Amino acid sequence: MSTPYPFTALVGQDSLRLALLINAVSPAVGGVLVRGEKGTAKSTAVRALSALMPEVDVVSGCRFSCDPGGPDPGCPDGPHEPGAFASRPARMVELPVGASEDRLVGALDIERALSEGVKAFEPGLLADAHRGILYVDEVNLLHDHLVDLLLDAAAMGASYVEREGVSVRHAARFLLVGTMNPEEGELRPQLLDRFGLTVEVAASREPDQRVEVVKRRLAYDADPAAFAARWADEEAAVRARIAAARELLPSVRLGDGALRQIAATCAAFEVDGMRADIVMARTATALAAWAGRTDVLEEDVRQAALLALPHRRRRNPFDAPGLDEDKLDETLEEFSGDDDEDPDPGPDPGPDGPGGGGGQPEPDEGQGPQGGDMEARPEAGDADGQPQPQPSGAGEQSAVRASEPFRTKVLSVPGLGEGAAGRRSRARTEHGRTTGARRPRGALTKLHLAATVQAAAPHQRARGRSGPGLVVRRDDLRQATREGREGNLVLFVVDASGSMAARQRMSAVKGAVLSLLLDAYQRRDKVGLVTFRGSDADVALPPTSSVDAAAARLESLPTGGRTPLAAGLLRAHDVLRVERLRDPARRPLVVVVTDGRATGGPEPVALAGRAARLFAAEGVASVVVDCESGPVRLGLAGQLAGELGGTAVTLDELRADSIAGLVRDVQGTTRRAA
Repeated sequence: MSTPYPFTALVGQDSLRLALLINAVSPAVGGVLVRGEKGTAKSTAVRALSALMPEVDVVSGCRFSCDPGGPDPGCPDGPHEPGAFASRPARMVELPVGASEDRLVGALDIERALSEGVKAFEPGLLADAHRGILYVDEVNLLHDHLVDLLLDAAAMGASYVEREGVSVRHAARFLLVGTMNPEEGELRPQLLDRFGLTVEVAASREPDQRVEVVKRRLAYDADPAAFAARWADEEAAVRARIAAARELLPSVRLGDGALRQIAATCAAFEVDGMRADIVMARTATALAAWAGRTDVLEEDVRQAALLALPHRRRRNPFDAPGLDEDKLDETLEEFSGDDDEDPDPGPDPGPDGPGGGGGQPEPDEGQGPQGGDMEARPEAGDADGQPQPQPSGAGEQSAVRASEPFRTKVLSVPGLGEGAAGRRSRARTEHGRTTGARRPRGALTKLHLAATVQAAAPHQRARGRSGPGLVVRRDDLRQATREGREGNLVLFVVDASGSMAARQRMSAVKGAVLSLLLDAYQRRDKVGLVTFRGSDADVALPPTSSVDAAAARLESLPTGGRTPLAAGLLRAHDVLRVERLRDPARRPLVVVVTDGRATGGPEPVALAGRAARLFAAEGVASVVVDCESGPVRLGLAGQLAGELGGTAVTLDELRADSIAGLVRDVQGTTRRAA
C-alpha cells in the first residue's frame, strides 16, 4: 500500500483543510464539494484526510461494517450476535466517473431471486464506504442518476436496491467529498445544495509559498516513507484533536443568539429552503468543538456562512458562486447580542489562540498567505435599414451586452441515438420507458420480467418442475430495452460580422444564444462556439460541458467586418470531425445564428452553399436562427437552412411562448390530422 501524502504537510489551502476537518469531526455536516482549477492539491488533500480518521470497530465477517455497539437491524448479513469484533482504519472509497449503478449500490442475483427466492446481494461502493469516506473525483462529470443515488444515500444514511419487487436495504453513512474543475462543467443547483460545504481553491500567487510546495512535493516523491515520518508527530496531534472534538461535540451549546444569526444570514442572502440553516448550525457547532469550546460564538457562525452559503447562492449556470462578506458582517452585527447568557469561553482552545479563530488551522511553518485585423468598412447596409454604428477608423466594434435570456423551444436531433444520458434527443438508455426486451450482453442490469417468464415457461416440464417455483436458467433472462433522452453536442456557429452589428440587433442575438446555452445546460449537453467575421472564423470555445465558459466568451464577442459564412461553416465541420473521434456516440446539433449573408472573397455565396452541403451529406442535424429583421427581408437564412438540410426559425419563433411558434405548431397538428 502506497504511503499517502501527510495532511499536515499541505501548504496553504486553509479553507479546504478546515472544511475537511470539520466534516471529520461531524459527518452530519453533509460533506464537502471542492471546486478549483487543476493542480491545486484537491485530490491530495482528500486522500491525506483518510489517514487522520479514527479507527472503527466492526462486526467480524460483516460485509457492511456494522458497529458492534449498535448493529444495523436490517443488515443483509444480520442478525448479528454479540461477540467478536475487529478494529480497522476508516476506509476511503473512490467512485470512478464511469462506474455503473450496480457498482455503486450493489447488485442482486436476479436468477437466484426468481428461482430460489434468495436475496443474493453483492455489496457496492456505498457499502464499502459505510463509516468511512466516499470520494468522487470530477463529480461534475458523473452521470446525473448516479449523483442522485449518491446524494440520496448520503442524506438518508441508507442505500436501497430494488429489482423487480426484490428489495435490499443496508446502512450507508459516510463522509462525502467531491472535487471538480468548473471549467469542465457545473453541477445543477439542486445537486450543489445537497453538499453541506463548498470551498474554492486556487494556486497561490506568492513565490515563497509556491517554492515551499515544490520542495515538499519533491521530497515526498523521492522517499514517501521518510517524508511521512517527518510529519508523524503533527499527524498524530491532528488525529488526537479530531477524536477530542468528536467527544466534545455533544456538549457544545448552540444558543438562541447564534441561531438567530444563522437564520438572519440565510434570509439576508435569500437562500432557498431550510437546508442551509441546518448545515450552518451543524457547521458552527463542529467549529466550536474543533476549537475546544462548548459554546458557539459569532466567529463560528461567520465561518460557517463562508463555507455553507456560497454554492447555495448560485441560481443558474451563469451566476458566479460567492458571498458578500461586508453584507455578512452587517447582518451578524445587526443580530449580535441576542443571547441573554454570557457564553462560557470553555477550555483553552490550544494552538488556534483565544476563541479558536473560527477553527482555522494554524499555517504550517514556512507558509505564506494565501482576434485578427478587421476590414475598415462594414457591410454597406442592413435589411432593417439601420446604419451601422462604427468607431472612427476601425472595422471592429466593441462588444454589447446580451438581452435577457428566455425559455426556448426544444431543438432536438431526429432519430434514435445511443449517447450519454441527458434530456434533449430520443435515445436508447439505461433509464426511461421500457420499449422491448433482448438477451443480456454481459451482466443483467434491468430485468424484463414478463419476457423472462415467457422464455422460461415452455421448458418447465422438461426441466422437471414440481413445486410452485419457476425453474429459470441463464438463457431465459431478458434485459429490458429502454428509451430515454440523451445529451448532444450543440455547436453554435455565430455570425459576428458588420451586418449583425447594429447594437440592438446584436444584443437580441446574444440574448437568443444565451437562452440556448441555458437550455443546453438544463439538458446536459456539451457546447461549442465558432464565430466568423472579417476574413476568417475562430473556435471561440472548443466543445465542453462548461456552458458558463461559453456564456463568458459570448459576452465579450466583438463584431464588425465582412461575413465569411463559408469559413464559419468549414471551421464548424472541422470541429465536428475531431469531436466525432473523441466521442463518437454523442450526436451533434449545429445551430447557425446568422442573417444568411455571405460576403468577402470570390463567389462567397456559392462557396457557402458548398460548405453547407457537407453537413447535409453527412446527415448532421442543423437549425438556422434567422436574425434578419426590418420590413425588407431577403430570406437568405431560409435558403441556407435548405442547403444544410435543416430548418430555419426566426428569433421570435425561437421563444417557447411565441405566438408565431404556437401558430406553426397548430398548423402542423392540423395538417397531420387531415
